[in-house]
Amino acid sequence: MLRANDPKLTASRVARRAIVYVRQSSQRQVEHNTESRELQYALADRARELGWKCVDVIDEDLGSSAGFGAAKRDGFERLLAAVALGEVGLVISREASRLSRTDRDWCRLLEICQIFDTLIGDGEQLYDLASLDDQLVLGIKGTLSVVELKVLRQRLLAGVYHKASKGDLHRTLSPGYVLDATGRLVKDPNERVQQAIALVFAKFREIGSIRQTFKWFHDHRVDIPVNEFRGKARIVFRLPTVSVLNNVLHNPVYAGAYVYGRRSVETRVIDGALKKRQGAAVAPEESRVFLRDHHEAYIEWSVYEENLRVMSGNTRRYEPDEGPGLARGGQGLLAGVLRCARCGRKLHVRYSGKNGTGARYLCQGDYDSGGTRCLGFGASTADRRVAEEVLRVLAPLGIEASIAATQLLESAHDARRALLEKQLEQVEYESRRAFEQYDLVDARNRLVAATLEARWNEKLREVDALKGRMAQVDGAARALSDLERAELRALGAHFRDVWESPSCTPEVKKKIVRTVVEEIIANEEPVGTLCFIVHWKGGAHTRFEMHKPMAGTESRTTDGDLDIIRRMAVRYGDDQITNVLNRLGRRTATGMRWNVLRVATARRDHGIAGQARAKRDPDLLTLNAAADETRTSDTTIRRLVEAGILPCEQVAPRAPWEIRRADLDAEPVRGILERLRRTGKLDLGRGAAEGQRSLFTEKPSET
Repeated sequence: MLRANDPKLTASRVARRAIVYVRQSSQRQVEHNTESRELQYALADRARELGWKCVDVIDEDLGSSAGFGAAKRDGFERLLAAVALGEVGLVISREASRLSRTDRDWCRLLEICQIFDTLIGDGEQLYDLASLDDQLVLGIKGTLSVVELKVLRQRLLAGVYHKASKGDLHRTLSPGYVLDATGRLVKDPNERVQQAIALVFAKFREIGSIRQTFKWFHDHRVDIPVNEFRGKARIVFRLPTVSVLNNVLHNPVYAGAYVYGRRSVETRVIDGALKKRQGAAVAPEESRVFLRDHHEAYIEWSVYEENLRVMSGNTRRYEPDEGPGLARGGQGLLAGVLRCARCGRKLHVRYSGKNGTGARYLCQGDYDSGGTRCLGFGASTADRRVAEEVLRVLAPLGIEASIAATQLLESAHDARRALLEKQLEQVEYESRRAFEQYDLVDARNRLVAATLEARWNEKLREVDALKGRMAQVDGAARALSDLERAELRALGAHFRDVWESPSCTPEVKKKIVRTVVEEIIANEEPVGTLCFIVHWKGGAHTRFEMHKPMAGTESRTTDGDLDIIRRMAVRYGDDQITNVLNRLGRRTATGMRWNVLRVATARRDHGIAGQARAKRDPDLLTLNAAADETRTSDTTIRRLVEAGILPCEQVAPRAPWEIRRADLDAEPVRGILERLRRTGKLDLGRGAAEGQRSLFTEKPSET
């Protein structure tokens, strides 16, 4: 027991202040274990009885764990700082576990207290770190505190895992499920809840996109059940968010599986501190506990797996095994289903043209790292060829498809109307209950009656609003007439006409293709011939070949354009070729001016070697370079060339002149230029070689 006459209570220690450290491990203990907290605060009075006049209480760490990897304790750090400043004579806490649960924190405290001659008290005894016996006892108590935490944790986790292994551990129940009287997980008996959850999966199967499913629920103002946490979780109905739909569609509980331990907790050193991080969720089958067919399901397990594949494929990742993605409105029919036979990557679609509708399929290959693309071809011809294969396969099934479409049109509003009926039934019940409460109150008690009347009126307004929405749904839906049924069946018999109809949008065509096609392997072998292998859903394969379609930039590229590109590419760069083509008034297939990218594409598609920038030849000079070399004007050089004295080449009209440096130093050019510098006159006749007839006569000077 602590005694006021303890010899450890020296004057120097008592003259400093005492610190009472108060801590409880969790917020739950702070709220419910009030007696333990009061015992810790009472240590302040005990410190005063021992002789300390200045007693501080540090309780900033209430509700904070001191275990391994826990968050930083500001109060404990302030305690260590005060001891290190030599201001503390006593650190007192209820027991060693309040001060620390780890060897690291415990050793830090003991080391600092020993250096600065600070006592440690635990409510039963004072410990002087200068004493070997006290240091030994404190070390044992600290070790027991650490071991105690680990034993308790192992015991609790073992119990949790044992309960989870039987499928009986339920923390927060997913909307749509409740526990029955025996503790079994069953569907919520509320039919409105069941129908809303089933509608989420039905709409996703129909639409195939979380985002579009979210838009459907908001456009039609259909609420779904979600958990609302106010003290404890309770079910409320509201419009779903994208994250709510994402959680529902990814949750294996709706497929009848019990899963525990999908996310592992990792402890890492971040910025010099230990922090716990929750890892990514693993597949349900890889979880610590996985019990298939544990309870009644909303969807089959095969449907759940198919939904996962669809959602994974909708993400826009550029990986070799990426999925086809969501069908969008672009013109590329095969976008997302083409795969390169050479490198295994998915081909992506690139749009060009004035309206951005000219599609072209490309495989990047190792182009991004300085290499070349594996494959590239125009989309329109390939799309038509694959569409022929799809029509060949699907045309016999057109009648069955039209019958299914008839049934879908007649029952499209049934699920939404059923939900509204259940919602109306619930609101009418709440309205009757509000009326009964209002009817029982004493009418003279206006303070209570007014509130209950307002509640009743609010429920009546909700009833009227729901009846109005049901009337709108009924008005929008109507039964098909016999003539409309016959027309739908006729469309099934003419599936090709439906496919080619302007009302059949590219998005609808893509959905049809992805419904029956797993993927298409594309390759160019031999050069100029495209080979396709169609992998149909179900395992069948179809192989066909076609001539490689020409890209838009080359389909109307004339032989003259290609001849210019081919002759200039030997020495000149794409920028100079572009300049020449534009000066000649040439245009691309879409009527646009040439640019560097289009010239490079034309070279690549026709196998013309070249370079982005011109190769410099020191032996060849342009017109301006020749003038600079001879220190004359470009007019002088031009007259020499026109007179046939100076040889000059030009690979194409409007292309740069090519003058050899050696010709400038040869006769008669050298003699003419020397006379020009000496007399200031350009004599194209006298400087000519002997025996050569002059093309010009010198005009006599005026006297």
